[in-house]
Amino acid sequence: MEKNSKRRLEKTSARNVVRIAAGKKSVVLGVTGSIAAYKSAELTSLLVKQGHEVFVVMTQDATEFISPLTLQTLSKNPVTTSFYDEKENWRPGHIDLADRANLLLIAPGTAHIIAELAHGLAGHPLAAIALATRAPILIAPAMNGKMWQHPATEENVEKLKARGIEFIGPEEGMLACGYEGLGRLWKVDDIAFRAEFLLTRHDKLIA
Repeated sequence: MEKNSKRRLEKTSARNVVRIAAGKKSVVLGVTGSIAAYKSAELTSLLVKQGHEVFVVMTQDATEFISPLTLQTLSKNPVTTSFYDEKENWRPGHIDLADRANLLLIAPGTAHIIAELAHGLAGHPLAAIALATRAPILIAPAMNGKMWQHPATEENVEKLKARGIEFIGPEEGMLACGYEGLGRLWKVDDIAFRAEFLLTRHDKLIA
């Protein structure tokens, strides 16, 4: 009797949740022009250690804070910084990354990139990928606290949340500009954990 009940329970569970076979996931990591960009090196390493394929896409301003070569070495993949990096193939590289991504993670995310995404601009590869991908998007903001709390930024964040984009942070603390307040990049370990959660959640289809 107990065995029959167990079998019925297993059949019911199988109908409710379909698990996709585990495999290496592709994470596109967007890095923008914030002093916190140096933390993207640690984040890249954590994502690789979690078993994911990481493709870093940097804005031009981000390259002033951390070298693309550093992130290329840690990710073991080419780093995209410009549309002009895409000459090797007939297919635009940013579209290939948009299609390949299981998650687009932007960390750090400046007020500028948030505004670009809110208004659908695509003047560089990272913004274009955000428009073209159908993968979940997670943004970890980092900026001056007054910029984060400005009505324009708040409105842009609400627009993106309404479209299904998720945010983690920012947190309070001492900022690079000398102010203390809300605007620091969220803890890198927690960002990586949240990314893993979103990737896992994407693996479960509710029948």
